[in-house]
Amino acid sequence: MSDQWVRLEVSEGVALVTMDRKPVNALNREMRRQLVATFDAISEREDIRCAVLTGTGSVFCAGADLKDRPDSTVAGDFLDHNRITRETGNAIRECAKPVIAAINGTALGAGLGLAASCDILYASENVTVGMPEINVGLAGGASMLKTLFGRSTLRRMFFTGQRLTAEELFRRNVIEEVVSEKDLLPVTMTLAREIASKAPLAIIYAKRAANMVDLMPQRDAYRFEQEFTVALSKTEDAREARMAFLEKRTPVFKGR
Repeated sequence: MSDQWVRLEVSEGVALVTMDRKPVNALNREMRRQLVATFDAISEREDIRCAVLTGTGSVFCAGADLKDRPDSTVAGDFLDHNRITRETGNAIRECAKPVIAAINGTALGAGLGLAASCDILYASENVTVGMPEINVGLAGGASMLKTLFGRSTLRRMFFTGQRLTAEELFRRNVIEEVVSEKDLLPVTMTLAREIASKAPLAIIYAKRAANMVDLMPQRDAYRFEQEFTVALSKTEDAREARMAFLEKRTPVFKGR
């Protein structure tokens, strides 16, 4: 039986996903499969409306486990490795529920890619991030950097492996806030519970819309958003939200 390196705890509609592969949460193929399975389950579970991703210790994720490289002598091993590598981030990005990154320490390479796949990012004061593949003779991750940084910064980090601190990330509007290590989870869990309090179907559609506007021209994306609005307006939850607002009470959503 394989080790369990990804922990899932659920409370008040929020899933706390913790990477726990000591000492630095390096990603091997089995840990990636556990992450994919966890976020796929979050997508389908009705008792989860938002998720928080973090790591144990003082490292969020140090990146790929270099001891778990694909075997070039085994046909198809590189393809298997690359497929699960892609799908790790995709499982977070395509998760039906919003995902908040609570970056608790160093996030390098694929670890930074995990954070970049999340919807909202917070970091503790000790955080540094980078894409150091160039330092081990590899080149990968520009597509992840592109979601966070502008053209020049992307290339500087990609070509040199240089790192940025939490304060630099905040100054560049990459993260929402820099908080102390002890406050990181309380802050992110508070936001997650606020998101979880919204109408469940509306949050799912909002996540889809947010993903679409990253990929589509504004005109087309807004047209799809309007179709979402029409569909949502016919739900019981939308009627409940309107009545609760008029009656000055907390809405009770049913997810339909």
